[in-house]
Amino acid sequence: MTDPSYPDHRSRVLGAEEIRRALTRIAHEILESGHGADDLVLLGIPHRGVPLARRLAENIVRAEGLGGDTAGDGDTEEQVRRLHGSLDITMYRDDLRKNPTRAPGPTRIPREGIDGRTVVLVDDVLYSGRTVRAALDALGAIGRPAAVRLAVLVDRGHRELPIRADHVGKNLPTSRSERVFVHLTETDGEDFVDILRPATEVTA
Repeated sequence: MTDPSYPDHRSRVLGAEEIRRALTRIAHEILESGHGADDLVLLGIPHRGVPLARRLAENIVRAEGLGGDTAGDGDTEEQVRRLHGSLDITMYRDDLRKNPTRAPGPTRIPREGIDGRTVVLVDDVLYSGRTVRAALDALGAIGRPAAVRLAVLVDRGHRELPIRADHVGKNLPTSRSERVFVHLTETDGEDFVDILRPATEVTA
């Protein structure tokens, strides 16, 4: 337990502009990897992977010149919706027995499906790799993509499974006792990434 007289140390590692630049770069990396928008599906892992997938879809639509030229244009919105969705992994988690009351979330797959297409799984933080393993199991129950890639905003290390991200916004070396907090406008009201270090480490 942390001594209450020594508050935890929290520091900012990414601000809103840095997150915007990271997502723009990842979107271009995905396109440069040869994944044309026609055969691409971005599936966000709830919760914060979902808005990240949408932002990546918006960046890709913009970079490819798809849809209209105006923000909020109906054709542009349709292109974005065709490009991204969400993948609930609740029933595939290996910690479900510890939290059996966890409520499943929605899975939304673009109407073109995933068979024969390149699926990019999108999440906010890559840590042990267990969330991604669950996502792969959930994906396999839905269809058979041509390839599966992984894009994350933050990779903090400490993998427990042989899983690696193909596209990373920021590699963030951490200790296991540190916590990474991702806040996004869609879910939390603003964009930033903080790292929380226990006071015992700060004062040691």
